[in-house]
Amino acid sequence: MGEEMNKDVTIDTPYITLGQLLKEEAVVGTGGQAKWYLREHTVSVNSEPDDRRGRKLYDGDTVQVPEVGTFTIRSK
Repeated sequence: MGEEMNKDVTIDTPYITLGQLLKEEAVVGTGGQAKWYLREHTVSVNSEPDDRRGRKLYDGDTVQVPEVGTFTIRSK
């Protein structure tokens, strides 16, 4: 697989959920797949493992997705 990416994700709402982030960044196709994906892969939020697709991500939070990359949440 290629190089893992580091990407800023800009949001125009107070927060985005982990499931929404995975869907918007095309890691999964649907919210239902996000639940399965988080059960099968160790995704970290701010360096702590988290498998809750409803986890709220705010400005400055970082999400590490194995073999995909790191996403940093930024507010507009």
